[in-house]
Amino acid sequence: MSNHSAVIQWQRKSSKFTDGQYSRVHEWSFDGGATVQASSSPHVVKIPFSDPTCVDPEEGFIASLSSCHMLFFLGLASKAGYLVDSYTDSAEGHMSKNELSKIALTSVTLRPKVIFSGSKQMTASAFQSLHHEAHESCFLASSVKTEIRVEGTWEQPQP
Repeated sequence: MSNHSAVIQWQRKSSKFTDGQYSRVHEWSFDGGATVQASSSPHVVKIPFSDPTCVDPEEGFIASLSSCHMLFFLGLASKAGYLVDSYTDSAEGHMSKNELSKIALTSVTLRPKVIFSGSKQMTASAFQSLHHEAHESCFLASSVKTEIRVEGTWEQPQP
């Protein structure tokens, strides 16, 4: 198949480190050249040792699941002849104890709002079917134990 990579880089700088009083800010670098500032979540490590303006691993996880689902949904919609104008997902993850009593992202809810145009009219059942197939096709959804729910809405102005 294929390999994917990311370089995660952190530096101590001037902190003592062994006292736990060090910055968790680091960088995620990807093979295409994008670099993202990352940090622990301020819900996990308090400010100033985390930076809420950075992406935290939990947000990255949720965004990855949402992005994977969206890309499969768009491909399926295109193949089925639907004209998608926009897709906006306000995804949210919920952390709680899993079946092993470990804190985990136990569920992610995707809330895509999709706007269609064109002559082919979307129906509620076709919309649900496309989301179901996108979920079943998503590599990341197939890779995790996290429950993933889709609560999508759609609009299509009448031609």
